[in-house]
Amino acid sequence: MKVVVAGGSGALGRRLCADLVAAGHEVVVLTRRRRPGPYRQVEWDGRTVGPWAEELAGSAVVNLAGELVDRRPTAANIDLLTTSRVQPTRALVDASRTLDAPVPVWVQASTLAIYGDAGDAVLDEAAPPAAGPPQMAGVARAWEAAVEGANTDRLVVLRTGIVLDNDTPALDRLWSLARWGLGGRVGPGTQWVSWTHVDDWLAIVRTVLEPGSTLAGVLHATGPEPARNTDLMAALRRSLGRPAAPPTPAALVRLGAVLLRTDPALALTGRRAVPARLLESGFRFAHPDLDEALADLRTRQSAGA
Repeated sequence: MKVVVAGGSGALGRRLCADLVAAGHEVVVLTRRRRPGPYRQVEWDGRTVGPWAEELAGSAVVNLAGELVDRRPTAANIDLLTTSRVQPTRALVDASRTLDAPVPVWVQASTLAIYGDAGDAVLDEAAPPAAGPPQMAGVARAWEAAVEGANTDRLVVLRTGIVLDNDTPALDRLWSLARWGLGGRVGPGTQWVSWTHVDDWLAIVRTVLEPGSTLAGVLHATGPEPARNTDLMAALRRSLGRPAAPPTPAALVRLGAVLLRTDPALALTGRRAVPARLLESGFRFAHPDLDEALADLRTRQSAGA
């Protein structure tokens, strides 16, 4: 299968391209600037239809394009996060409409942040999106709306939580906090974290790309066992052999977010999302247990893998 990947230069994009090639697929990366790499790259501007559109003919599409969310929740950053997702998505949709035949399958990235701060409610794919906050639910709603009208036989919208993987901003920051003795609960500690091991996330994408798959619409690309922040931080400490640590009050999180130029809502809000449709389809997670998932990643880190 030929797979055209937008956003293939990001952490998840690079992982996905390597995984698809290892599975025997042909990968084409849409990029604004060619860089040395093992995959064929085709330039686009991420805004308008150009010669790159020819690559979509007969190909699967995976759209991961978008700026990192780890930034202050200012109006300018909200606009940047929205534009960096909506413009490439609309360009792909417009390009698909020039094709003689629909794209066989289209995997559209999205985020579980579309549910905002959902408290203790268990969220499956039928849960309604939240009204805010703008940097989370607002950006996600615009991102998903942008793919409407895509010329495809099957559209899958992957709402993803935190993907645990080595050498990624999310896990690197969490492990750093634990190493520095700041691995206690963050804020109230009751907020839910929806997470998945990178192997399972990659397996989800491979599954939905399969020509024989009937999965379509919104899909939660997250593990079956979300964890409260208190339990996540404890598991991180165990993975590093670190002792108990004092909590980090919410006020300190907000202050630290200013210094680190990040969004405190990333740490202080949560969602208890479950992959109901994947489980119903018979999908089996390789790393459903948080302690085992972290241990596996630590082993790989130590081995340099």
